[in-house]
Amino acid sequence: MSSNWQPQITVEELKSDPVEGGSNGVNESKMESHGGQRKKVVVVGLGMVGISFIEKLMKLDAKRREYDIIVIGEEGHLAYNRVGLTSFFQHRKVENLYLNPKEWYSSCPLGSLNYHLNTKVTEIHPEHKLVSCSSGETVPYDILVLATGSDALLPRHTPGHDAAGVFVYRTIEDLQKLIDYSAKQKGTIGAVVGGGLLGLEAAKAMMDLDAFDKVKLIERNRWVLSRQLDADAGGLVVEQVRNLGLEVLLSKRVGKIEVTEDNAVKGVIFEDGEKMECSTICFAIGIRARDELARRAGIKCADRGGGIVVGEDLRTSKEDIYAIGECASWENQTFGLIAPGVEMADVLSFNLTQAKVHSYRKFKRPDLSTKLKLLGVEVASFGDFFADRDGPKHLPIRAGRKKEGSPDALRKLTDGPAPPPVKALTYKDPFQAVYKKYLFTMDGKYLLGGMMIGDTKDYVKLVPMVKNQKQLDVPPSQFILGASKEGDDGGDDLDDDTQICSCHNVTKGDVVQAVKGGSCKSIGDVKSCTKAGTGCGGCMPLVTSIFNSTMKSMGQEVKNHICPHFNYSRADLYNIISVKKLKTLAEVMKEAGNDPASQGCEACKPSIGSIFSTLYNKHVMDKPLHGLQETNDRFLGNIQRNGTFSVIPRVSAGEITPDKLIVLGNVAKKYNLYTKITGGQRIDMFGAQKQDLIAIWSELIEGGFESGHAYAKSLRTVKSCVGTTWCRYGIGDSVGMAVRLEERYKSIRSPHKMKGGVSGCVRECAEAQNKDFGLIATEKGFNIFLGGNGGASPKHSELFAKDVPPDDVIPILDRYLMFYIRTADKLQRTARWLENLPGGIKYLREVILEDKLGICASLEAQMEELVGTFFDEWAEAIKNPEIRKKFQQFDNTPERVQNMELEEDRGQTRPVYWAKESVKEDFRNTKWTSLTWQPVIEASHFKGADEAPNGISATIKRGDTQLAVFRVKGKWLASQQMCPHKRSFVLSDGLIGDANDKLWVSCPNHKRNFELNGEQAGRCQNDEELSIATFPVEEREDGMVYLKLPPVHELDGVLGTKKWMVKKGESGEGPFEKLDRRLGPNGVGMRGRKPFEAKKALAAGGPNGSIDW
Repeated sequence: MSSNWQPQITVEELKSDPVEGGSNGVNESKMESHGGQRKKVVVVGLGMVGISFIEKLMKLDAKRREYDIIVIGEEGHLAYNRVGLTSFFQHRKVENLYLNPKEWYSSCPLGSLNYHLNTKVTEIHPEHKLVSCSSGETVPYDILVLATGSDALLPRHTPGHDAAGVFVYRTIEDLQKLIDYSAKQKGTIGAVVGGGLLGLEAAKAMMDLDAFDKVKLIERNRWVLSRQLDADAGGLVVEQVRNLGLEVLLSKRVGKIEVTEDNAVKGVIFEDGEKMECSTICFAIGIRARDELARRAGIKCADRGGGIVVGEDLRTSKEDIYAIGECASWENQTFGLIAPGVEMADVLSFNLTQAKVHSYRKFKRPDLSTKLKLLGVEVASFGDFFADRDGPKHLPIRAGRKKEGSPDALRKLTDGPAPPPVKALTYKDPFQAVYKKYLFTMDGKYLLGGMMIGDTKDYVKLVPMVKNQKQLDVPPSQFILGASKEGDDGGDDLDDDTQICSCHNVTKGDVVQAVKGGSCKSIGDVKSCTKAGTGCGGCMPLVTSIFNSTMKSMGQEVKNHICPHFNYSRADLYNIISVKKLKTLAEVMKEAGNDPASQGCEACKPSIGSIFSTLYNKHVMDKPLHGLQETNDRFLGNIQRNGTFSVIPRVSAGEITPDKLIVLGNVAKKYNLYTKITGGQRIDMFGAQKQDLIAIWSELIEGGFESGHAYAKSLRTVKSCVGTTWCRYGIGDSVGMAVRLEERYKSIRSPHKMKGGVSGCVRECAEAQNKDFGLIATEKGFNIFLGGNGGASPKHSELFAKDVPPDDVIPILDRYLMFYIRTADKLQRTARWLENLPGGIKYLREVILEDKLGICASLEAQMEELVGTFFDEWAEAIKNPEIRKKFQQFDNTPERVQNMELEEDRGQTRPVYWAKESVKEDFRNTKWTSLTWQPVIEASHFKGADEAPNGISATIKRGDTQLAVFRVKGKWLASQQMCPHKRSFVLSDGLIGDANDKLWVSCPNHKRNFELNGEQAGRCQNDEELSIATFPVEEREDGMVYLKLPPVHELDGVLGTKKWMVKKGESGEGPFEKLDRRLGPNGVGMRGRKPFEAKKALAAGGPNGSIDW
């Protein structure tokens, strides 16, 4: 069998219901392992502890990538919240219980996680390091983690236990069977056996079904929750749940289940002989560790109580096999709560990944504190809550027991055991149904544990006092008298290390850091990021309070919404899209937009497209993303004045070979491109026709080039001097470092463009101190400067760190750039971002260098993942036939048209200067002599338009006139192609915006917005002097799109290209005519030689037009 597996059931095929007919096994994977040989971690069990271990292992292994994980789940569902099972009775949707959405599993790095449902592991072969499935397939492992959980107990010694109508309360399948059966038992009595946590949950579930006339709870003890509460507290709970309609029978044991002739439940007979009618019985009497798989493999298991025996490192008796969660027996104990299992997952994932450079962690006595809301009753127990009954398990060192041999020890031999060295402080309010019992050491200086009913808001403050064994600074009475102060439940007085979610071991500091780090902008984000509130949910009020308080402290009331379509900033949207893993404009609009059906606009679409690229890095010309792209990204080149494009290949750090220079020269010569050296040390080639771009890129790629991403809001260049490569003053290899930085961060989209620089010494020839990030070599490494830029508002960068070793430069820049990408506003350069950052450069140092927010590992991991997804956008476009089709001037004819006159300047061809004035003609109200329907293009061109974020457009040539046709949101629209602002023929490539059924197109050049429908069709929204002509359009049964147009000669007379293309002289006198009269043409009159007139003796001909060197 293949050593790599792929999911037996893909995410796309997986339904919310259990998978019917799934075979016990999987198909062989066709995924290839990537990178070096990785160890296989096989996890048996996809429950809450299993998925917790997987998440933690993947997070800690993100940098090293030492492990590939295979998880095998016996159930037909992804990992779900078993603690929240009761809610299933309301919504009946298993996906609402999923701990991670389906998409999470498929979004993991290739090969890192493979999961299998409906698959049962039947044998473990430790000697061969294999596990067998019931299908006969075997799976090899390097490390095996058993997270098989536990089974609900069913009293098989009780007659009638196998009757129809007998259920347990453990899995989704158990609940579904109970739901289906109860639907046929209307008006009868339902019974729950067991008054523990699970029993009360089951009782509530059966009451919520509304199928039973009455629900009765049967408990063998004198009170409920006997494992968490004493008699007084348990009695108070009984009183409250009875008031809620649940009938509770105490001190009762089921002796026999009475059945009908069809073997269906009709009642129970208790051991005392009393009878009770019922149609349905749900047993919730406990659980038993699932250790049968381990026992068959010879792995040591506990004789009493069951469970796979593990040590403090969670290792079993067999090498490389571990056990975690409810199936594990540690010091002869198994744990039926989620928190100890999550702690085990923490310890094991840490030891497998970090122990090579850190000391091993040990699993220690877990905290069994619980806080729940059962049938509307708040219940909590914490610490050593039975210390007064059983004696304290552990005493603080300073409050330890007296030494043996003391008079007290001698008295014990004669008088019997002394009472536990514990004092209890009890408070009971029968009117408010509140009960509290706190247990202290004899001197009252240490809190040991306690229990609470009704009022549990002090729980999160008391638990850390017990765990930390910190001496109290107030008398015990204050815990009761001062327990209920108005407004004292906001968490402001809690330390950051206070645990607020016991299910997932989340502290207050975890929530605060998640919020301050910018990754959580809503309660939903906090739950996704930290897992707080995704277990029992009892911590949510406190989590919400901490979230609100933290947001308020950060001044989040300031509104910087990205556009009228969203009540969120760009950073807010980034976090929403990231946490919720949204991947289309429609999903973003549905989750965060003011109008879920909106198409967005020219302001929000590019920002959302950029966020998608940052998070998922898919090709920007793919159909779901193309309609979001800004002017330049739409065709992977900077659009120029005459509608042509510039082509700028990557020349990392400005270092280029003679052979590559020749390639550039040949391409520029062949396609008559204007060439210029840019300020970023690369060569820009202007004037490329859209329909020539594919051919140009093909020749460049064949010559060893790739896209330079000069068209994108991304890294442009990392400029360098020659440093120690050549310079006699250089003390650092500036070229080598610049090449590495540019190669690492190339193509990464960001809120605005980014530029870098590296200088080899303090002479600073690379101008590194006015870049978004810059390095200057020192004898000990590099000084790092951040947050500078040139442009309209130039700013010197600020010194961030000194003498940084070369190996440490990348991690620092990874964190800085990703923090900027996560938190900056739309089109905000790093300079403005840093100016607006609370605390400025000092705070940035704390975040990046000191990890103040605890997010550095996340920042590095995200950058590493992004860097790892690099691909050349030009090369991918060339290979994709669908993308290639987009590179043509007109969609209804292969003809070419020049949109602007050209002139020669300094030996090269360029477009003439723009005309001085815009066209003020009232195109909108043109009076045509007649209009007739005329076919212009096949409707198939617009296939998929209604699902695309910007619809689909077409550029049509009709006579000498250029027209733009759009299919958007089920509507057909058409207009002239020319934008009257600068007479550019570009409107078909504009972004579509909408508001209240009004649609407009935004000119790609200067964002003039023209309405396309309604009474104001043709009007310019931001320049009332401008307008465009619009035309009726419809699709007909013959498969063609028709426009209602005037005769061709009339159309050309109003909108013809020859009429409106900008011609030489329309701009008036040239900008240098007066100067050139004094200095000579192009300023060469002062020289003895005229370089633009003296032609080199280079033969620029030959049969293939290449340069003859």
